Amino acid sequence: MRRYLRVVGLCLACGFCSLLYAFSQLAVSLEEGAAGGRRPQAAAMVSWLADGERGGPGRGAGSAGSGRPGRYSLKTQPTEKMHLAVVACGERLEETLTMLKSALIFSIKPLQVHIFAEDQLHDSFKDRLDSWSFLQRFNYTLYPITFPSDSAVEWKKLFKPCASQRLFLPLILKEVDSLLYVDTDILFLRPVDDIWSLLKKFNSTQIAAMAPEHEEPRIGWYNRFARHPYYGKTGVNSGVMLMNLTRMRRKYFKNDMTTARLQWGDILMPLLKKYKLNITWGDQDLLNIMFFHNPESLFVFSCQWNYRPDHCIYGSNCRGAEEEGVFILHGNRGVYHDDKQPAFRAVYEALRNCSFEDDAVRSLLKPLELELQKTVHTYCGKTYKVFIKQLTKSIRNRYNTPPKER
Repeated sequence: MRRYLRVVGLCLACGFCSLLYAFSQLAVSLEEGAAGGRRPQAAAMVSWLADGERGGPGRGAGSAGSGRPGRYSLKTQPTEKMHLAVVACGERLEETLTMLKSALIFSIKPLQVHIFAEDQLHDSFKDRLDSWSFLQRFNYTLYPITFPSDSAVEWKKLFKPCASQRLFLPLILKEVDSLLYVDTDILFLRPVDDIWSLLKKFNSTQIAAMAPEHEEPRIGWYNRFARHPYYGKTGVNSGVMLMNLTRMRRKYFKNDMTTARLQWGDILMPLLKKYKLNITWGDQDLLNIMFFHNPESLFVFSCQWNYRPDHCIYGSNCRGAEEEGVFILHGNRGVYHDDKQPAFRAVYEALRNCSFEDDAVRSLLKPLELELQKTVHTYCGKTYKVFIKQLTKSIRNRYNTPPKER
């Protein structure tokens, strides 16, 4: 009898618990229905924020691949800012402003620009950039040119004035997670957003991205003349350099100076002392040496992200540009300001003279194509369509699409 009563009591208890669970589930369902599905949206936001903590650009990308759990937050996140840096010295004011204009014409996300310039250029930058205050997606900060006090003279004399400033950006911009550095002679023919998105393609060991110095080894400089180690078959060009600064600051680099691995701030001066008599292109050579010893740390993007006269001066050798057009134009060796490469100069003049008005950007292409057709007597001019193929798409996508669809 007692055993029977125990069994009945156990069954009643189980039934009561099941009934409570059913009522609780019904209450949850009713709550979700009244809230219009808020709970699934919250879960989606949690997942997205966790992905950002695992390595999205601008949000904890330095922890990608670490295996640590992400921090979760349901707070509304501000729109991600892209960070762009440039170093301007000497007669580079107008060139820098044209570069920034090309970036702003096509970019979609807000852009934070870090301008490192000689003191005498600061007022001129302020006057011009403050006149762009109507651009809501744009902020800038001006910085002086600064090098470590105990070695400032050596760094200033390396290659061109101020060029080696870029090596110290991870140490100066301590609060910035990711950064796109460009030379002043860069023109964006595609939104900055697109190269910025390459940060998401970095694997867990990669800290920076650059394009090869050459596509064709027969005309390569590093593989024919370099007296120091360099990355890959033809070296890399540092005129366009995408960086995860968080990872750069944390990494310990292999080197040929000591068996101990050194962090970014500790490796620069020893590297300069060892190779200063053997390098020609200054800071770019030092970066090549560094990534020669740490090849797993570099993400290499294709030549259309850093298209230079070398890609057409002896005949076209950038297949990506032939197929998709030039994404970023790099007018090194002063080709925007002389008659040696009129195709490059035509693109520069068109963007320099273009205003920010939508109609001005839309009407940019036809006169530019006419100017480019006048350059077909040069090797670069013969392939002039590579200069306008992507530009045409960028203008169509940004300015010929109704605002609600942008």
